[in-house]
Amino acid sequence: MRADRLVSLVLLLRQYGRLSATALARELEVSTRTVLRDIEALSAAGVPVYAERGRNGGFALLPGFRTELTGLNHDEALALLVAGSRRGAQAFGLGSALASAMLKVVDALPDGYRDTAAGAAGRLLIEPEIDLLSRRLTDEEVPGVVAAEVLRAVFAGHKLDIHYAAEGREPRWRTVDPVGLVTVRDRGYLLATRSGEDRTYRLSRILAARELDEPAQRPDRVDLDRAWQERSTRFRNGGDQVTVLVRLDPARREDLVRTALAVIAEEVDADGRLRMEVSFQDHRHARWALWQLATYAEALAPQWLRDYLHDRAVALAGRYAAGQ
Repeated sequence: MRADRLVSLVLLLRQYGRLSATALARELEVSTRTVLRDIEALSAAGVPVYAERGRNGGFALLPGFRTELTGLNHDEALALLVAGSRRGAQAFGLGSALASAMLKVVDALPDGYRDTAAGAAGRLLIEPEIDLLSRRLTDEEVPGVVAAEVLRAVFAGHKLDIHYAAEGREPRWRTVDPVGLVTVRDRGYLLATRSGEDRTYRLSRILAARELDEPAQRPDRVDLDRAWQERSTRFRNGGDQVTVLVRLDPARREDLVRTALAVIAEEVDADGRLRMEVSFQDHRHARWALWQLATYAEALAPQWLRDYLHDRAVALAGRYAAGQ
């Protein structure tokens, strides 16, 4: 919306002091012609914006033009700025809104807090795009129009039509009663009911969405944390899951726990190795997880998993032996 863009333009000038039309266009993701029209609109509305010509010229505001947010101390401001650096908002299609909100927070801080809070926040990095092994963390893209429709339906309490592509199935339309939204490791999920049954939909798999006028059939209040835990428990206990008994080097325990669905039982053997009973989503998941642990883990059961790991190890050894 243009009104939001005009506010963002003013806040950018407040934060940086002077910016060229090109720089403003890049920040606002519009053309320079649009920026010039917005500058004219601000001037007509009485906002004291002026142009400075020359190599280092640009647009600026007269000193002192600002609003203040009272009652916000340094630690509160720092918490907001750090929260604003998280990537979770991307899962709900709110990345641009979050960036705009953080810009407003910085601009509205009293003079004594603005520089110190922003500087401190710059020394904290939350969830970078790559880990220490340079593995890039993948973000799931949620189209803005889809996110907007889902959000409106959730907040308004209306039914929602979604064109959903379940894994391994053809996309199809379904009507759901939205309950709430959850983000886990930068993945967004829609919690809903369908024909009275609990359903969970990954936002990145919603290809299109339409908010309906009909009220959703849902409780007035919801405990999303509890609802998510209940659905997570049902997921771990259902489907094609398999249970595996493993002897494991304690140094690799966290690696196994991160990949398994659940740890069912755990004890320490006499030699110090761990004996763990864990569950995986399916056969493929179990095979992949145990192969990644190489000689740090031994699958004790089931036999089909031992046979798979043995055969694959023999094939790998044969491949390298052939070159000798």
